[in-house]
Amino acid sequence: MDLLNCLQNYWWLLIAVLGAALVFLLFVQGGQSMLMGRMTDEQRTLTVNSLGRKWELTFTTLVVFGGAFFASFPLFYSTSFGGAYWLWMLILFSFILQAVSYEFRSKPGNLFGTRTYDCFLFINGCVGCLLLGVAVAMFFFGAEFTVTKTNLLDAGSPVISSWVPTHGFEAIFNWKNLVLGVAVLFLARTNAALYFVFNIRDDADFTRRNRRRVLVNGLVFAVFFVLFAVLLLTARGQQTTGLHSAEWVDYKYLHNYLEMWWALALFLVGTVAVLYAIFAGAVTKARYGVWLSGIGTVLVVLSLFFVAGYNDTPYYPSLLDTSSSLSIRNSSSSLFTLKVMSWVSVITPFVIAYIAYVWNRMDIHGITPREMKEDSHKY
Repeated sequence: MDLLNCLQNYWWLLIAVLGAALVFLLFVQGGQSMLMGRMTDEQRTLTVNSLGRKWELTFTTLVVFGGAFFASFPLFYSTSFGGAYWLWMLILFSFILQAVSYEFRSKPGNLFGTRTYDCFLFINGCVGCLLLGVAVAMFFFGAEFTVTKTNLLDAGSPVISSWVPTHGFEAIFNWKNLVLGVAVLFLARTNAALYFVFNIRDDADFTRRNRRRVLVNGLVFAVFFVLFAVLLLTARGQQTTGLHSAEWVDYKYLHNYLEMWWALALFLVGTVAVLYAIFAGAVTKARYGVWLSGIGTVLVVLSLFFVAGYNDTPYYPSLLDTSSSLSIRNSSSSLFTLKVMSWVSVITPFVIAYIAYVWNRMDIHGITPREMKEDSHKY
């Protein structure tokens, strides 16, 4: 394997790590999707402030995920973000609502009132999780686009990729994509409830309510996740036969798991970890289920990215033209760009260590109703 192939594999690994971290951090959106439920004003304030200390991590990870894709696999960035722009615009708009809401929710004299900003957070919680799940599902179930690089020479329309006229709406209403979208939403809600059990202290009634949420949302997640797993393992996928050619193969992702045993091991261990965390959080008095579920979430998402992009598999299969399908070989940046960025990526462990330190300092004592009454800098 030459240096270019090694760097392409390395950057797909980094993309997978960022994607896995993002899916776990979506517990912030999952918690926001519960704001319209029955709770006291004090409990709603506790919920918002528990999430408010972490929302920037999710937003930043989403931006870094998109930036890493742009730098390492620019053809995907131009094809997906430029072609399915209605899907991505809805996602980004929902995250803008989130940023505005945390900034102005508790500002004195705000024009719209606290309840309006809670509605905005609810919209981001539901729409963000659902549509990000839809966007990831296209890695497995494909999208309706074509790529023609020679279009760059057309002065009248220098557009490399073209999509069906709906430009991303068709992906939102594809039922297979929605299965993963719903699974991501209820996983985020489950992780949020587990996080509240861990982070919000001195409110026994709210803790009991969140343990019930863990059970209900965990069961819904399990149903849709099993359905997605069945669809994935029985799906037809594409196998690359050349740099710009591919062919359809039955049970492609099942073959990938069987041929990459380490990806299968990550999938199984992660799944067991999440299911046990749901049991522990709902039935026992354990408070640390969110970390077990978080580890399981990261392992499962990593395995999904691995079977989507490795083993000569196009990670963005075209349903209209197999020669347009994107793989890590035909959509990456140049060798020089990948080499330079790889040196920059050396700082990643230090950034992760800093985030872990700050997270620990923020959560070391949890959050309590008394703190909300005394704290003038609350969301």
